[in-house]
Amino acid sequence: MGRQSPPRNGVGGHDFDAKKKRKVAEIYQALNSDPIDVATLRRMAISEGGLLTDEIRRKVWPKLLSVNTDDLPPLPGKELREDSKDYQQVLLDVRRSLRRFPPGMPDDQREGLQEELIDIILHVLKRNPQLHYYQGYHDIVVTFLLVVGDRLATALVEKLSTHHLRDFMDSTMDNTKHILNYLMPIIDQVNPEVHDFMQSAEVGTIFALSWLITWFGHVLSDFRHVVRLYDFFLACHPLMPIYFAAVIVLHREQEVLDCECDMASVHHLLSQIPQDLPYESLISKAGDLFVQFPPSELTKEAAQAAEAERTAASTFKDFELASVQQRPDTVLRQRFRERLRGEERLRGEERTKSILTKPRTNRFVKLAVMGLTVALGAAALAVVKSALEWAPKFELEIFP
Repeated sequence: MGRQSPPRNGVGGHDFDAKKKRKVAEIYQALNSDPIDVATLRRMAISEGGLLTDEIRRKVWPKLLSVNTDDLPPLPGKELREDSKDYQQVLLDVRRSLRRFPPGMPDDQREGLQEELIDIILHVLKRNPQLHYYQGYHDIVVTFLLVVGDRLATALVEKLSTHHLRDFMDSTMDNTKHILNYLMPIIDQVNPEVHDFMQSAEVGTIFALSWLITWFGHVLSDFRHVVRLYDFFLACHPLMPIYFAAVIVLHREQEVLDCECDMASVHHLLSQIPQDLPYESLISKAGDLFVQFPPSELTKEAAQAAEAERTAASTFKDFELASVQQRPDTVLRQRFRERLRGEERLRGEERTKSILTKPRTNRFVKLAVMGLTVALGAAALAVVKSALEWAPKFELEIFP
């Protein structure tokens, strides 16, 4: 495997301790297995610290997206700019993206990367005429460019654009609005008081739009936090970013309730995302929420006129087969049991009180007791075929 350098991203200031060394070893064992153990790679991407380094991300991200790195497309050419209807808008957005590049990067290096960024975007759009560019797309593409380089980024972004991001790249915003409509039902299940306050303020969900369509890349200033979230989202169901948006709002419960109950005040508060969020805790809670309140449970509340065949949820079946050799539901149950034993020793009954939900009915009490704040966060349940056991009519119900 070779000697590993200390992680640059996703883990705070300590050198590799024994736990992190074990994690790196497990990641490489999964990469070297035959077939590649994608289920373990997903667990590693979700669990505390994510994939630890960009070196590991370059190896694992393609596996999470089922991209064959031995058959990458050639680099995009400049000729795409001549006949692209999106070129001028892409150019404007990329020119405004200075803050997405590392501070202190030499101008000529940054300008070269911006040229590559333009070419990647135009290449994906040219090859997939059903996709429509949206402002904020470049914030996602630049993250891949900075981590994996232009050629691999082109392949990864194309796969991502036809799956996880597909809803945002439709000709209208209908599917994007539909995904945003899951936000309030999630909040309602966890904290009805916050939900009712936001409803009274008529704040809506537009404050979370840029979070969702850029996978938080546009609103987080620390690149380490951005790539940590990308580890998580790449390993999970396409709707996971909206669950993460919900846990951010819930984390700021007191700030929200202390705010003036009017649209302008609440929107201003929520649109200014804190930069010091407890990311690992929120990632764990988002995974818990996905298990406790899967999309199929929230469909009626979130339902809008949407075309099921065009949604990311329906195209996500492609990924279900990627890791059928290991069942994450089995892994989850084992991790759950281990977590419960540990928490019984450490916290006793206190843990139950800190569970996410303040349900309106007792329908979710038994789910709350599960307390799945394992870093695995059971989101992996939705990335393989066995996940459908939790929501048997998942594809039929999410977007009726």
